[in-house]
Amino acid sequence: MDQFVLNLIFVGVTFAIYIGIAFWSRAASTSEFYAAGQGVHPVLNGMATGADWMSAASFISMAGIIALAPTGGYTQSAFLMGWTGGYVLLALLLAPYLRKFGKFTVPEFIGERFYSNGARVLAVICLIVISITYVIGQMRGVGVTFSRFLEVSTDVGLYIGAAIVFIYAVFGGMKGITYTQVAQYVVLIIAYTVPALFISLNLTGTVIPQLGFIGGYAPSGGDISLLTKLNEVVTELGFTAYTADTPNRLNMFLFTLSLMIGTAGLPHVIIRFFTVPKVADARSSAGWALVFIALLYTVAPAVGSMARLNLTTTMWPAAITSTATSGPALSLEDIQTKPELSWIRTWEATGLLDMEDKNGDGRIQYYNDKAPADSPIMQMAQERGWKGNELVKIDNDIMVLANPEIAGLPGWVIALVAAGALAAALSTAAGLLLAISSAISHDLIKGSIKPDITEKGELTAARISMTFAIILATWLGLNPPGFAAQVVALAFGLAAATIFPALMMGIFWKRINKQGAIAGMLIGLLFTAIYIFVYKGWFFIPGTNNLPDTAANYVFGISPLSIGAVGALVNFVVAYLVSSATAAPPQHVQELVESIRVPKGAGAATHH
Repeated sequence: MDQFVLNLIFVGVTFAIYIGIAFWSRAASTSEFYAAGQGVHPVLNGMATGADWMSAASFISMAGIIALAPTGGYTQSAFLMGWTGGYVLLALLLAPYLRKFGKFTVPEFIGERFYSNGARVLAVICLIVISITYVIGQMRGVGVTFSRFLEVSTDVGLYIGAAIVFIYAVFGGMKGITYTQVAQYVVLIIAYTVPALFISLNLTGTVIPQLGFIGGYAPSGGDISLLTKLNEVVTELGFTAYTADTPNRLNMFLFTLSLMIGTAGLPHVIIRFFTVPKVADARSSAGWALVFIALLYTVAPAVGSMARLNLTTTMWPAAITSTATSGPALSLEDIQTKPELSWIRTWEATGLLDMEDKNGDGRIQYYNDKAPADSPIMQMAQERGWKGNELVKIDNDIMVLANPEIAGLPGWVIALVAAGALAAALSTAAGLLLAISSAISHDLIKGSIKPDITEKGELTAARISMTFAIILATWLGLNPPGFAAQVVALAFGLAAATIFPALMMGIFWKRINKQGAIAGMLIGLLFTAIYIFVYKGWFFIPGTNNLPDTAANYVFGISPLSIGAVGALVNFVVAYLVSSATAAPPQHVQELVESIRVPKGAGAATHH
């Protein structure tokens, strides 16, 4: 069967399932729209949280960044450590206490804990900035996936994805999104692991990718390990060793910390713990979420390394059994005529992959043309008349999607990956849009502008605000400030610098008052956002950055992706100093904090 038809079948069937679930479980009240009636089983909530969490950044982009990182794959392991470590913080320090509070949203907690409508409004602003930044990465992932597998432009793919999200998120609310995300988790985890099983078996003789990652390289008889072979191949071509140590330990530490505390401060993740029946279920949900997330995250390093090796041996066929440059590079004739290389032509059509025969020899030389002039690869390039790296563009975000094609796997596996990638992007996009919608309708309109709004009016406002959020996210997704995982990392930095400190101090320090919380969040937001905008462009508008986004321009080598940890520290310090210099919170607020710390008595739940 034609690959395009297979793609349509797999994607179409899964979309029909999502929309069907959304209509079956559509929200009829604000409680169902915001918190699914607080009756979701913790195992199902853990699965839905996993889908909500494992976004386009996890499914599409993370392994691609690990595979193609100029500094090697080890440095990018911070994504794995930070994102999973954050769930431990969330399970231990936040989830049960926020569920005990018993409300729908993060701004609602902040508003009541800090007895201030201003604090609530500021939390809404922080939430919207974080969620919009995060959703840009998801929309980019949707566009990239559709552009390849439905053979349309990236922009058209983005519009199609936005329409699908609109159908099941606007009508279903949290109730519809939760059960849709359960189905999406099943699709995405199968789609991620099945190709990894095949590829691991081909490259290492071991069907389990986690073991293949540390196993032997099968084409050479298993005499050397997979990672040793990969290091040999990439260093021969002038690239940094795949397992090379990080050149900036401070930046890596701050980046990991930023991802960890950013995870624990992400509004769309936190609101998932308002959907379970009891306080104990909130902690249980976080534990189950870690289990479901680990199924993908322990496979990702293997996927990244195997994708890089498969790409390199495709460009230099001799590298499979010998050194890369002992044989000729991939020829243009093979690209045009061999069916197993048709993936190159189809990805070139998307604009995310580009090759150029600069020296006119009919072959595509892939190497690091920025290596030192006296390096072996540059001397060889001069001797052989190479004019520079001829694999002129390969987008990080295509590596996981193209991996099955590069490895020559069956068409149904390729179609499965397409369905999984879309499930990952759409599930997180829906959660983020719900967080934005609830912040506007529940916290801003009902909480501040029109407290006497009816439940029906609030539900309508929620759906209208979500519609506008989808339109804005789609527009921003047309010109994203980076790869999907990079854009998501920026959102984590903003969450780390604003929401996380306010929640932590609000739960564990009775003395923090509204003045301290507001000052901390505001300074944390401004400090982090300005640092990011200086390098990434103001409000992510291309060409408006003040400094080039390169390591040489970073303050103390701290990248915009890592600044969230510093912003969190600034938030903590400012909140402490301001709170210490102003009046203590009222007695009833201090008693509220005491009651939150005892994880009992969350009240009855609505089962469905």
